[in-house]
Amino acid sequence: MKKLIIMVLGIAFLGACNSNDHGELVGVQDRPEWYPFEPYGMVYIPQGSYNMGTADQDVPNGLTAPSKTVSVPPFYMDQTEITNNEYRQFVYWVRDSILRYRLGEDGLVEGYELIDPANNPEPSFFEEYVSLNYPDSMQRKINWDPYLEWETQNYPSLEYTEIIESMYLPPEEMFMGRRMIDTRQLNYVYFYINKQKAAKKDNRVIYDYNDADGDGEYFSYRDYIKENKEISDRSSFFEGGMINIYPDTLVWIHDFTYSYNDPMHDKYFWHPSYDDYPVVGVDWNQARAFCNWRTKHRNDYLQAEGEVIEQEFRLPTEAEWEYAARGGDANGTYPWGGPYSTNSSGCYLANFKPQRGNLVSDGGFYPVKATAYSPNNFNLYCMAGNVSEWTNTAFDAASYYYVSDISPNFEYNAYDSDDETLKRKVIRGGSWKDVAYFLQVNTRDFEYQDTAKSYVGFRTVQSFMGRDVADF
Repeated sequence: MKKLIIMVLGIAFLGACNSNDHGELVGVQDRPEWYPFEPYGMVYIPQGSYNMGTADQDVPNGLTAPSKTVSVPPFYMDQTEITNNEYRQFVYWVRDSILRYRLGEDGLVEGYELIDPANNPEPSFFEEYVSLNYPDSMQRKINWDPYLEWETQNYPSLEYTEIIESMYLPPEEMFMGRRMIDTRQLNYVYFYINKQKAAKKDNRVIYDYNDADGDGEYFSYRDYIKENKEISDRSSFFEGGMINIYPDTLVWIHDFTYSYNDPMHDKYFWHPSYDDYPVVGVDWNQARAFCNWRTKHRNDYLQAEGEVIEQEFRLPTEAEWEYAARGGDANGTYPWGGPYSTNSSGCYLANFKPQRGNLVSDGGFYPVKATAYSPNNFNLYCMAGNVSEWTNTAFDAASYYYVSDISPNFEYNAYDSDDETLKRKVIRGGSWKDVAYFLQVNTRDFEYQDTAKSYVGFRTVQSFMGRDVADF
């Protein structure tokens, strides 16, 4: 018995010797190192407070944008509007993922099989556990390693030919025999957590380990989940959908009556000459899908490299957008500051419709390159003019009166509502076809979330983790 006690004490002593905290509160050790990394193409916007809304005696605008002091935490913002070529990366990813899935489905084409842990001849204990407990849809993943052959003369097999040609328009829909990808198939499947739904009090998980209420019933977390799955299971907050992500190029035709804009419809999105121009014809839902994909694309890479994942990419709130547009100038009328749309030499400072409709007097006609004109003090290009920009905020004429002054945002999940007025989303900045009034940093406007326009684009933001980049 004494030997057993000595052995136990010895084990306890050795365990204590292996501890390097000396019994002190030192936190969890060996945590991953992290340093803020400015995403490519984005700039850092520091935290700040400003007077959101009108700063002069603009009585009509003051009704929908009264002056309100608000504070905004730090974030990263795209230096330019998302360009055609950047959005095309999203389109190509969706196209390739669909093709790779079809090639790998049921192993019809050799080398493109979907990755399935169950097919591993020597699985690890974890892989074996996954194969037994996870749904099949969570186990099978697209194999991105094999090269996709797009040259028709180099197609490796008849099966490959049949599958890849299913991505193109059928012969009867080809114009003059021109092969084109069938954009109707470019559907992106996305998922997200509905945090507003999860935050509702009735949906929070409440369980009783020790019969605190004295009713003689003891609940464990698992028991409560089983009995209240419809309201408490975390998966009940998972939402998603499928959306076609190809821009509506016909906006150039139907936006303007009795106007010849066919050349822009024909070439604007896909031709290399417009690669660095802002993407248009993208509605609010498609812009959010882009943000969802960009988050997945980035975090998949970080996880593969063993790095810590980052905050999600998203559309800016209306407050974030106005704060960034002001560039640190509390009283500026435009992103460049003072109350005029020209500089001291008489040159226009943005792409809009000046004078009585002279579109070319500012150097542009339709949208121009996303880096045209000088940036503001936060080094952001075209925060006024060129194309208006979607925000994450729903439009309500009276929202300034009741939204919080802490990172304010009026957000409503309009997917669950039949009220069309709640599907109006704030757009900011004015565009190439707008007069100077819409270029002012405090001017509000809106479009419906399922509406694409030839004068509306977007840029994304990512919340900064921490107080200030200087802390690191």
